Amino acid sequence: MTNQSLKKQSEGVRLQVLVVVVGVLLLIAKFVAFFLTNSNAILTDALESIINVVAGAFSLYSLILSAQPRDENHPYGHGKIEFIASTLEGSMIMVAGGVIIIKSVLNLFAPVPLHQLDLGILLVAISGAVNYGIGMLTERKGRANNSLVLIAGGKHLKSDAYSTVGILLGLLLIYLTGLVWLDSAVAILFGAIIGFTGYKILRSSVAGIMDEADYELLKHIVQVLNENRRVNWIDIHNLRVIKYGSTLHIDCHLTVPWYLNVLEAHDEVEAVGKLIRSKIDPDIELFIHTDPCIAPSCAICSNKACDVRLHPFKERVNWDLEKVIADRKHSLY
Repeated sequence: MTNQSLKKQSEGVRLQVLVVVVGVLLLIAKFVAFFLTNSNAILTDALESIINVVAGAFSLYSLILSAQPRDENHPYGHGKIEFIASTLEGSMIMVAGGVIIIKSVLNLFAPVPLHQLDLGILLVAISGAVNYGIGMLTERKGRANNSLVLIAGGKHLKSDAYSTVGILLGLLLIYLTGLVWLDSAVAILFGAIIGFTGYKILRSSVAGIMDEADYELLKHIVQVLNENRRVNWIDIHNLRVIKYGSTLHIDCHLTVPWYLNVLEAHDEVEAVGKLIRSKIDPDIELFIHTDPCIAPSCAICSNKACDVRLHPFKERVNWDLEKVIADRKHSLY
């Protein structure tokens, strides 16, 4: 693992510690606001803060664990724990959304009086602003470090802030009109939004656990390879990417001239690895299998130095996603 990778992981852990500490403080502030006002809408915010703290603590643990070096029992490292952390967070958010909706529906039929809305509005507004700032920072760092945990946590905090804005508007409307039933209506709306946010996080983490193809990443890799291909790279096929937390593992088949010796073929493999690490991510792991060219390869091979070709060169085939992920050598047919 490179020094840059270790630095990224250390930054992620420190940031997640900040998220947990701030989450605890905001949790206290929101429950104080709820007890002062008796508002379901504010309770919506407070319940989500419980999830922020619990999920944030588990995410912190997962980041610490994923930073551990690989061992005999975990030859690919511990990065998959990040997907489990995101799954837990998404599930908890969905449950919270359901609880909020159920309680608010009940309170539509049995409304409760509200108190001190002005002070509650102030506390919730401050909490929302802090949440958005921390969420934006966390998501940006997560994308920079390729960490699903930080990205999921940042999105959650930002969605919490968006919900807070809506809740504040609802509370202001209640404060101005005195219509108590609006409190439960606002809570139902944002309970549904919170639940949907949880579903998206859960969907993303399950995709990681199931090694679902990341087509945007694959397209980027194919573009880099196509723009920087060497004459002995006749084609690259059966390209696959597996994510272990923030670490990417890529395997593929590289077709090279059949007459290259082992050392020469190895040099071509090293060139592919160096290119991808320099253009995509320096910590990417690559497993590249070399294939010998075959007769149909001659038509797309532009190697003018080849004196054993069976057919003349016809045209250069641009590599695209469909060709590169397929498990077959390229040809014109």
